[in-house]
Amino acid sequence: MELPPYLASMPMHAITEMHGEAGLRERFRLEIEGFGAAERQRLDEAFHLAARLHRDDRRSREPYVNHLLRVAIRMLHHYQVRDVDVIVAGLLHDAVEDHPAELAGGGGDAENLTEAALAVLAGRFGVRVARLVAAVTNPPWDPGRDRYEQYREHVAASLEREPWARVIKISDFTDNGVGVIHSVGPKVESSARKYRPLVPVYRDLVTRADTPLPEAVKRHILDQLDLAEQRFSAILDQPAHPA
Repeated sequence: MELPPYLASMPMHAITEMHGEAGLRERFRLEIEGFGAAERQRLDEAFHLAARLHRDDRRSREPYVNHLLRVAIRMLHHYQVRDVDVIVAGLLHDAVEDHPAELAGGGGDAENLTEAALAVLAGRFGVRVARLVAAVTNPPWDPGRDRYEQYREHVAASLEREPWARVIKISDFTDNGVGVIHSVGPKVESSARKYRPLVPVYRDLVTRADTPLPEAVKRHILDQLDLAEQRFSAILDQPAHPA
């Protein structure tokens, strides 16, 4: 596939629609060109592990790996993140939650599998990467709880103590929330209902003094949260049609 020379300036969902995974991979390569050889090798290793674990996963109309690439590219390009551990954790942010057995190389109960999978990440990429991934990994759903309420409580609690994990989760949320209009079918409404109550949580977290982002980036994220809220409203607040 021939990719355009202006790929580095294209919006990510435009790259996704026009050039798919190949375009996002190339955009990711362009974004990490300025890193040293050892850092690029770590990032490539993290991407290839994520691509292998999620190889059969789909996200609406696209391969799941597209989502992981957009989360990483957003942090690199829009959030100006140059901390390789954070980008590695962004690429692998769903690995433990979605594929703990494959990552850990065995079976067992959910809690032990999660710990074993995190230990594998710690061994390959370092303890800090594993800690960041742990902070954005959802716990098993308690059948006695409302799924969305449990999710919101986990997000607020886990991100309270991990400022860099906030950055990963906010990029993830932006891809899910602002990008909700790129989904199809029942997923559109269910995603809007899941994510809408989190907008004020993220507003609070992103504006905290210990969230390690420049003020201009924080303002950009707040604008994105406004856009997500507008899209949730357009999906969920439509007036009922008269009979």
